[in-house]
Amino acid sequence: MTQPPSQQPPQGGFGAPQQPPQGSPQPPQGPPQTPPPAQPPTQPGYGYPQAPGQPPGQAPGYGAPQQPGQQPGPYGQQQPGPYAQQPGPYGQQPGPYGQQPGPYGQQPGPYGQQPGHGYPQQQYPGAPAPGGPGGGASKRKPAIIIGAAAAALLVIGGGIYVATSGGDDEKKPVAKESGDAKPSVSPSVNEGDGNGDGEGRGADDDLNAGRKAGEAKVLWLQKNDIDLPRNGSDVYGPWVAGDTIVKGMYRSISGYSVADGKQKWTLKLPADLCAAPAQPTTNGKIVIGVKNGTTDKADCSDLQMLDLATGKAGWKKSIKQNGTWDFLSDISLAISGDTVTVGRTGNSNAYRVSDGKELFGKPSGTCQPFAFAGGAKLIAASNCRTDDVNNPQHQIQQLDPDTGKAMWTYRPKRGWEIDKVYSVSPLVVSLKKDKEWSILALKENGTLRTGITSDKGDKFAPDCGSAFAIFGKSLDGCTGVAADANTFYMATAPDSSGSARTNKVVAFDLNTGKSKWKAAAPAERTVKPLRMEGGNVLLYVETAYEKGGGIATLAPTGGAPRMLLQHPASTSEIERGFYNTKVLYAGGRSFIASGRVSARNDKEELETKTMMAFGN
Repeated sequence: MTQPPSQQPPQGGFGAPQQPPQGSPQPPQGPPQTPPPAQPPTQPGYGYPQAPGQPPGQAPGYGAPQQPGQQPGPYGQQQPGPYAQQPGPYGQQPGPYGQQPGPYGQQPGPYGQQPGHGYPQQQYPGAPAPGGPGGGASKRKPAIIIGAAAAALLVIGGGIYVATSGGDDEKKPVAKESGDAKPSVSPSVNEGDGNGDGEGRGADDDLNAGRKAGEAKVLWLQKNDIDLPRNGSDVYGPWVAGDTIVKGMYRSISGYSVADGKQKWTLKLPADLCAAPAQPTTNGKIVIGVKNGTTDKADCSDLQMLDLATGKAGWKKSIKQNGTWDFLSDISLAISGDTVTVGRTGNSNAYRVSDGKELFGKPSGTCQPFAFAGGAKLIAASNCRTDDVNNPQHQIQQLDPDTGKAMWTYRPKRGWEIDKVYSVSPLVVSLKKDKEWSILALKENGTLRTGITSDKGDKFAPDCGSAFAIFGKSLDGCTGVAADANTFYMATAPDSSGSARTNKVVAFDLNTGKSKWKAAAPAERTVKPLRMEGGNVLLYVETAYEKGGGIATLAPTGGAPRMLLQHPASTSEIERGFYNTKVLYAGGRSFIASGRVSARNDKEELETKTMMAFGN
C-alpha cells in the first residue's frame, strides 16, 4: 500500500528500558493448525441452561498454582530517546503520527503471514506477558516482558518505553483433554450472614463480624466449583445483566444472583471457552467463542450466542473461513450495536448478534483488520501489506457496524503498531514500536487530535488483562484508563519508594495533549480508573494491608477521591488474595473476581475463592 503524506507534530522523548527476568514464555513456533471447512450456520445452540444438581466432572491432575504477582520493581534512568525535540505550540509530542488524507492505495511487496502476527497482546500483573503495554500486530517475533512484576514503563516527553526481552524455555499452557465441566448444585457461597468460612475464621463465623461503621457489607463470597485442567483456566467476564452477574470458565458459563451469589443458571459447553467480548449488547446478549474440539489442536472457531439474563442459548455457527491461510486458532471478539466482529491474523468476519446472519467479511485490498474495539463505535485496527515485514504499516478505521464500510481511515507513521484502544468515544489509541509506547487521540472525522505528552518522571502501566492467552487478544477492555469528551485519565504505576505503595491519576487535555492536573490516591493506597460514571471518573481503590478496597469517584476537576463503597478492612486479606483481579461496579454493588483460577490439587482448587460482592 502506498505511503500517504504524514503530518508530524513536534516530537521528543526519553527513557531507558529495563531487562526483565529470563524464562518468560514465547509464542508457539510454527504455523497454527488449519481448521476444517466451516460448518453450515444452521446448527442448534449448545442447549438451554442446565438445572443445578449435576455432579462435577472429572479432569486430569493439577499442577503448581499460578502465584499472585509481585509489585513493579525499580524504574530505569532517563536517557535521550529516538526523537529530536522540535519547536511547536504543544511542546514535546510522541512520534507515531501520520494523517491519512483519503482512500488508501496498494503497496507492492510480499504479504507473507507468520505465526503470531496480528494479535494485540497485554500485560498481566504478576505473570509473564508479551511485549508492550498491550501488544499489536507484528510480523516480527513478539518480544516478551514481565507484567507488573518487572516491566518498566517510562513516559517522558511523550515516549513510553518498555522492556522487551525474555527467554524461550517456557511453553504456552495447553489444557489437556477432559470431560465436560459439570457445575455442582450451587457454587459454595458464603452469604456473609454467619454461615461463612472467611479467611482466618472458623467455619461458622460471619464475614461481616468485623465490619466497622461506614464500611460496606460483604454480600457473598464464592468458591470455585468447576473441575479444571492441570494448568487452570482464564475467567471470562464478569458481566451484569439486570439482577444476574455472569462469568465463564473452561467449559461452562454461569449466571449468579447479584444479591446473594447463588447460581441461577449454567450453560455447559462441549469444549473450552476461548474468546469473549469485553462487553455485551445493551439488551444483555453476548456471543462467545468455543473451541471446535477437545484436543490441543482444536481451533477457536465456533460461535455461540446466549442471553446473559436467562442463560438461554441462541444461535450457534462455525466462523466462516476465508481461504486456506485463515488461521482460527486464536480470535478476538468485540460487540458494537447488534454486530459482533471476529478478528484474527489477516482475516475478519462480522455477524448480527440477534440472529447470526453474516454482515460482512474480509475486505478487499491490501489492508486487513486483525482486531476490533466495540461499544458506542466500531473501531478496526488493520495491518497493511508492505515490502518489509520488519517495518509494518498499520491503520485504524471507524466502520459502519451494519456494512463494514469505513467511515474514515487514519495511518500512524510507518513502523508504529496499533496496540490498544483505551476509549472509542472520544477515540484514544495506544501504539507501540519496539521498546517505545505512545498514545494519541483522534477527532470524530479520524484526523489527528493530539498526542499525549506526560510530565518528566511519570510512569504508567494500564492493565489490559491476562497474558496466559498470548495471542487472540482484544483491542479493548483495559482498565487504569478512562476518558470523557475533553480529558483522558490514566493512573500512574505504583510508587514503592516510600513505606507503602501509592500512585495518582493524571488528567490529560485531549486538545493539547498536556497534563491538566494530578490527583493523589488516598494515603498508602493505589487507585485504578475503571470508566466514567455520571461525569466523574469511577475508581477502584485497591486493598492494602489491613485496609479494604473500595469504589470511589474523582471529579473531572481533580481533587481528592470520594468513596462510594468502602470495603471492610476485616476481609482485606480475602480481597487481596484474588489473582489478576477483575473489578465491576453496578447497581450500587461492587464485584471482585479472579481473572484466572488454578491450584496445586483438587482440594485446593475447590477452596479457591473466585468472586466476592459488596454493598450497603
